[in-house]
Amino acid sequence: MTQWAVVLAGGVGSRFWPVSTPDRPKQLLPLATSEPMLADTLTRLAPLVPPERTLVLTNEGLVNAIAALAPALPRHNIVAEPRPAGTAAALAWAAHLIAQRGAWEDVMISVHADWAIGDPAGFRAALSTAARIAEARHALVTVGVVPVRPDPGFGYIQPGDAIAGEDHARRVARFVEKPDRARAETMMRDGYLWNSGIFVWRAGDFLDEIAALTPEIAPHLAAHPNDMAGFFGAITSGIAVDVGVMERSARVVVLPGDFGWDDVGTWAALRRVRTNDARGNAMHGDVHVLDAANNVVHADGNAVVLYGVQDLVVVSRDGLTLVTTTDRAADLKKLIESLPPRIRDQA
Repeated sequence: MTQWAVVLAGGVGSRFWPVSTPDRPKQLLPLATSEPMLADTLTRLAPLVPPERTLVLTNEGLVNAIAALAPALPRHNIVAEPRPAGTAAALAWAAHLIAQRGAWEDVMISVHADWAIGDPAGFRAALSTAARIAEARHALVTVGVVPVRPDPGFGYIQPGDAIAGEDHARRVARFVEKPDRARAETMMRDGYLWNSGIFVWRAGDFLDEIAALTPEIAPHLAAHPNDMAGFFGAITSGIAVDVGVMERSARVVVLPGDFGWDDVGTWAALRRVRTNDARGNAMHGDVHVLDAANNVVHADGNAVVLYGVQDLVVVSRDGLTLVTTTDRAADLKKLIESLPPRIRDQA
């Protein structure tokens, strides 16, 4: 089996303002560890897939930064999407490249660049099992993460019928959009899994499903097989791969995974993935705390002192300081839109 890795590394990570910017989005920042998140991702994948078979999908403005961050990655493996068109289009083009450069039967492992993984060896073991199932059964495999809390910020997967000969893999009964907390608690008790966005399939099998099930994309790929700009430019409305393929396909299999996965979606999430002090403070940079608990502090170039407070997010960078609560940290897009340009653009 020949395996390829596809790393989705676009987006600006607005929920990590003011540190994350269009020129330096969260995947290029050392948020979960001392290394940029994309570097951590490539390091995790390296024992499974060599750099020459690793594709990083991003936007044009980040190509040089990614090339500098990952010098072992061939430059033509950094694929700059001409415009955002949804994950279904991005992964279709990646599968198309793999089929061209490799073979129709090659297995494609798709992950995101901005995850934290507590157990890298367990992560790779799950990907290897998923790759074996994808190759043997021509399935579209998604790794559903075993939930550790009833989180309303994630989509969920309901496992369906067992698959003969596979101890843990199951057909997918249905995908569920982000629920409210009460429903998330019920689904967690009923054995639902988090929809992680980890996908493994043979490139050709995925392209077959695109051709059969995704009219939003298929005719444009057929019309522009050697013209990425033409393909992306022809797509009038972007569609997520979950909606455009996974929810429509009868070949989808879910494999449970338990390896400390977190999508690090907000500043508050850093308390789950960073090493905390004895009172639950997650700190980066020149930070000093006294009688403070359960705070997230990111000091970039400035010293930050906290005294007698809890459940705060404090981010300081280049003369700009953000203070909010861990509960409100997910609302930063609304905050950014309300700011005057002189403050918003200072970052």
